[in-house]
Amino acid sequence: MAAVTGGGEASTWKPQEEGLLEICALLEQQMAPSSDDKSMIWQRLQHYSQFPDFNNYLAFIFARGEGKSVEVRQAAGLLLKNNLRSAFKTMPPANQQYIKLELLPCMGAADKQIRSTAGTIISTFVQIAGVAGWPELLHALVKCLDSNDVNHMEGAMDALSKICEDAPQVLDSDISGLSERPINAFLPRFLKLFQSPHSTLRKLSLGSVNQYIMLMPTVLHLSMDKYLQGLFVLANDPAPDVRKLVCAAFVQLIEVRSAALEPHLRNVIEYMLLVNKDPDDEVALEACEFWSAYCEAELPPENLREFLPRLIPILLSNMAYADDDESLLEAEEDGSLPDRDQDLKPRFHSSRFHGSEDVEDEDDDIVNVWNLRKCSAAALDFLSNVFGDEILPILMPIVQANLSTTGDEAWKDREAAVLTLGAIGEGCINGLYPHLSEIIAFLVPLVDDKFPLIRSITCWTLSRFSKYIVQVTAHQAGHDQFDKVLMGLLRRILDDNKRVQEAACSAFATLEEEAAEELGPRLEIILQHLMLAFGKYQRRNLRIVYDAIGTLADAVGGELNQPKYLEILMPPLIAKWQQLSDSDKDLFPLLECFTSIAQALGTGFSQFAQPVFQRCINCIQTQQLAKVDPVSAGAQYDKEFTVCSLDLLSGLTEGLGPGIESLVSQSNLRDLLLQCCMDDAYDVRQSAFALLGDLARVCPVHLHSRLLEFLDVAAKQLNTPKLKETVSVANNACWAIGELAVKVHKEMSPVVLTVISCLVPILQHPEGLNKSLIENSAITLGRLALVCPELVSPHMEHFMQPWCVALSMIRDDIEKEDAFRGLCAMVRANPSGALNSLVFMCKAIASWHEIRSEDLHNEVRQVLHGYEQKNLVIRDVEVVLKKILRTLESNTPMQVETFEILASFHGEKSNKFWTSWIEKVQIQVRMFTKIVQIRA
Repeated sequence: MAAVTGGGEASTWKPQEEGLLEICALLEQQMAPSSDDKSMIWQRLQHYSQFPDFNNYLAFIFARGEGKSVEVRQAAGLLLKNNLRSAFKTMPPANQQYIKLELLPCMGAADKQIRSTAGTIISTFVQIAGVAGWPELLHALVKCLDSNDVNHMEGAMDALSKICEDAPQVLDSDISGLSERPINAFLPRFLKLFQSPHSTLRKLSLGSVNQYIMLMPTVLHLSMDKYLQGLFVLANDPAPDVRKLVCAAFVQLIEVRSAALEPHLRNVIEYMLLVNKDPDDEVALEACEFWSAYCEAELPPENLREFLPRLIPILLSNMAYADDDESLLEAEEDGSLPDRDQDLKPRFHSSRFHGSEDVEDEDDDIVNVWNLRKCSAAALDFLSNVFGDEILPILMPIVQANLSTTGDEAWKDREAAVLTLGAIGEGCINGLYPHLSEIIAFLVPLVDDKFPLIRSITCWTLSRFSKYIVQVTAHQAGHDQFDKVLMGLLRRILDDNKRVQEAACSAFATLEEEAAEELGPRLEIILQHLMLAFGKYQRRNLRIVYDAIGTLADAVGGELNQPKYLEILMPPLIAKWQQLSDSDKDLFPLLECFTSIAQALGTGFSQFAQPVFQRCINCIQTQQLAKVDPVSAGAQYDKEFTVCSLDLLSGLTEGLGPGIESLVSQSNLRDLLLQCCMDDAYDVRQSAFALLGDLARVCPVHLHSRLLEFLDVAAKQLNTPKLKETVSVANNACWAIGELAVKVHKEMSPVVLTVISCLVPILQHPEGLNKSLIENSAITLGRLALVCPELVSPHMEHFMQPWCVALSMIRDDIEKEDAFRGLCAMVRANPSGALNSLVFMCKAIASWHEIRSEDLHNEVRQVLHGYEQKNLVIRDVEVVLKKILRTLESNTPMQVETFEILASFHGEKSNKFWTSWIEKVQIQVRMFTKIVQIRA
């Protein structure tokens, strides 16, 4: 290939004819539909990419290949774009300059595809290197926009729209050598193009401005009135793409800049009501997003209230299946037909997590594709949560009318009515409650309806009322209704339709979570149905059966550990377990299922434990080898196998308790686990540290020989600049350190101060960290103080206040007891270290509802009484008392006891303040005592 000549000047580069022809031929072969060996062609192109000027050839073909087909030129351009992402930084500057110069004229190319590809490449350049080093680009874009040539204007807007979408901040930044930010020059031109006679320019300009609603540069803020005027002008644009963007703009504005819309809100709502019925489904869908966005933004409900009688009928109308909805075809699919690979949705295992975590519920709607129907149902759900029972008088007459329709032609209306009941099931529960028995009695027969989509949506809607269905089982009528719902769902679990199977299994899993012990007497028939489904389902829905079985195990716990139940449950699962190879991804949900079963059965899982344990070890070993040598491993590396295996080992450890020791002692788990704790993948480390903590609880002796290595790598997870990105790893590592501390005691000494130095910054700066990491940090610090008080106490004054704040947030449990034993041990070792933090320490003590451990209770009393001899300044105790008095209304015994002890420090002083203060204390204590007696 030709080298760059003339001292590296871009303008002197010229391609060699031979190389040019060969690259073009390869591009043509790659696109040929009959081409057999695509990989060989790709390898040859990759070989050429090693030449420094290969990308120059691609730019030349793309920009100047007039004799070549548009498809070949596009292929060269897209390959150039991909190469820029991987090789831009190592590309000679002269070659970069050559490519830039060739790209700019392409914005005005006669062919629209070439213009579009040029815009894509230019946007990629800007994402990688910004615009500061390409001043010609900004000048060219402005020149094109200001021309009267439609091709040049469209080409420039295409490039700008992609830059605004991919890297909007680049244009809203100060650029050396420019008097103003680029967006200041472009935005007025965008707004002017709202009036263009060409729909493409209107669409691209509006889409570009919309990208800046979130960033809100100064120029847009100052032009807001003009922008809104433009939106109102475009509101009735003949092009659906433009109307869709108008709706998108109003949705974004209501989400993040609602004040800008406030003067125009009535007009916007009127417009959204109109386009929510737009003949173009995509426009109607974008308009429908407005109602959910309004509710989520927590804007005043009264602005929307008067429109509800018009809005709700529109939403209900849009909730009926459209005639061309793909779900109508999918719903007819025979359950006996094997699933295709593309039918299997990607699955993601959630690594094991120790602590309190706010986990969002998975989307429980059985419709997978986001469309107008689903969006309308979501909007109704939001509205019901904002307006509650207010919407029932508008909504229920329509629902009742649709439910009462007969005839096959009206099935979509009946189905939409059932969906409506599910959508309002949470927000309107108070108004529905008196009628729920009737509603459920009406729904139960619909699980056997002739139309599969009515059967499936009925399962989902019943699941939305699971809490009520379980609550009323104390009465015979409620008990009978629970059985009818349960049996209806079990029948549908064995439906021949895949869609119904999926809905029924998911609904049953929801009911299981609520029912718990109510399932005990019905376990045999439940297991029989689930195992029949296990033998009947294809691969996709089999995953949902695993989930239902795992949820059942979680719900009933040890009740499952009976021979008659295990004989139904385990043989099919073991058979499937043996059938799947170590590299089969269908093993993932089965591993998760076994995790729940092992925890539920406890020691009852012992008879199945050895082969399951060994399989997990084998999976981890295989994946460790596959990471470096896939050929020898006989499998491609997939971290999910490691994560699922680690979590199942955690489940086994939790279930078997000390019974796991014999299996651990005969394996290399300790060494494998240490490798996993150092893995590059954060979710592998997260599960590894969870297992480390579980093993520390039941068999720490088998970790002993590598204890300091485990502690060192765990401490490193707490001291990383990426703590917020890997907070779940840090959480589990922190928890594992605490579990090891209470087992190995003084052997923690070499790492105690290192760990403390990692924990204190977390407690001092908890902003942006999850609640569980803060709690585990506080508990682990206390446990370290418990086992090594002589090492920790000299430093306590540096962390007492944030530590006590964190302790006061933890619920009463055994881990909190450990932390407070550590607190008492530290105060005994260094009483003066807590003097300046007395307020915080007393609040932490008062955070207990009741300390059930008598010896800890006595230790805490001794700590408090110890300060009676310290000649405390009156003001310190006054502050403590006032703070506790403010929280005394919750009436916890420890608050009152802390209050009494502190008040007694100065009970005999003649100071008038203290005399009146003690009287207030005594009144509060007497009041509390009476309350306790009355409640008793």
